[in-house]
Amino acid sequence: MKSDILREKQASQREGRTLLLVEDSRMFSSVLSHRFETELGLTVTHCASQEALDAALKDASDGFTMAVVGLNLPGSRDGEALDQILAQDIPAVVFTASFNVDVRNRITSRNVVDYVVKDNEFALDNLIAAVRRAISNRRTRVLVVDDVVSARSALVELLEAQQFKVCQAGTGIEALEVLERHPDIELVLTDHHMPDMDGYELTRRIRNRYSTERIRVIGISSSGDRLLSASFLKAGASDFVYRPFVPEELQCRISNNIETLTQIRQLRAAAASDYLTGLYNRRYFYDQGPRIVTECLRGARPASVAVLDIDHFKRLNDTHGHEIGDRVLKAVATRLQNEFIGSDNLLSRVGGEEFAMLFAGLDSAATTALCDRVREDIQSLKIVAEDDEDISVTVSIGVAEICGYETFENYLNAADQYLYMAKRSGRNQVYSDARVVTTAAE
Repeated sequence: MKSDILREKQASQREGRTLLLVEDSRMFSSVLSHRFETELGLTVTHCASQEALDAALKDASDGFTMAVVGLNLPGSRDGEALDQILAQDIPAVVFTASFNVDVRNRITSRNVVDYVVKDNEFALDNLIAAVRRAISNRRTRVLVVDDVVSARSALVELLEAQQFKVCQAGTGIEALEVLERHPDIELVLTDHHMPDMDGYELTRRIRNRYSTERIRVIGISSSGDRLLSASFLKAGASDFVYRPFVPEELQCRISNNIETLTQIRQLRAAAASDYLTGLYNRRYFYDQGPRIVTECLRGARPASVAVLDIDHFKRLNDTHGHEIGDRVLKAVATRLQNEFIGSDNLLSRVGGEEFAMLFAGLDSAATTALCDRVREDIQSLKIVAEDDEDISVTVSIGVAEICGYETFENYLNAADQYLYMAKRSGRNQVYSDARVVTTAAE
């Protein structure tokens, strides 16, 4: 949960996200403002009346990322505030206490992102989730496949209202081509009856290329064949909806499928991460390392592997306790992350006080120079113990260049040998095949 909030705040800072909260209830507005700011990292502008809304819209220099709008605003007649916000192309989530069929039709006809009813104890949670989902949808690409332009346009309009990035295709062949051009597509909505191939066949072809953990497929049809849904699901579809559909139902089915993909990604990330430092773990390093090495060797690109060990870590743990030891591990991991962020290098904590790094595109000499800079950076670390004593941290690093096809363990064993030499030579050093050759030449 904390990491999710941190990511939301970081994204907000990068994107300058602001939310317009139009709500006359002091209690709701106070709680919501706090939660939007702390949980989603949004900057909130609150308007409790039509007059305040007019001023906010006039003064907003960069516009608003999104709006949460109550229908019964003082000075606003019959949803005037909502219309005013939508007229400025601000995506809106309606938060309303009064709800019936007429209110529902008024809201949905305005093409809002979503609506949340103030009718239960979970209303605030549902509203926060709706805003978070809409913001997240802006990073999600969806493909709509239908040969009937009007039907396809209706789906596109619904998806764009929910802030998705939308691609379109009129045939199955075109859909497969779009999938090739846009590898970030996560969801496909496909009609059944199409001229070149039906939705059932398209689903089969998509599933042959992409797993359900990569792309979700929702079938849609106006057919009266009640067995069609079963055929789609057996072909690999994740869901199916008959036309005419209720927009809210389709919206929920779409959201559930996207949420499933998000949860899968989070589980994979958790399985690949070290619990303490947040770096990749040993399993991920051994899974991905051989693939990266093979790509480098096939492309005749240099590659090197390095093993880093924190000097005298056991003595540090015995002297100052495991809590200080954990702080040292986290501090070293942070320095390593800062050094390699945005690069193609693979960084992992592979056990205890040991870290492994795989450098694609760098030979031993270049990697040695980089690791020397890392070593000096870590040497500047100061960890304050409970008795206010400053603890200095040094590391030893072994580097080996990857020159041919061997087992991945052999590359790491070579780096381990150079790490052993660095320790034998007094620690706080980098040893490598390139440095040994240079030293011998001198």
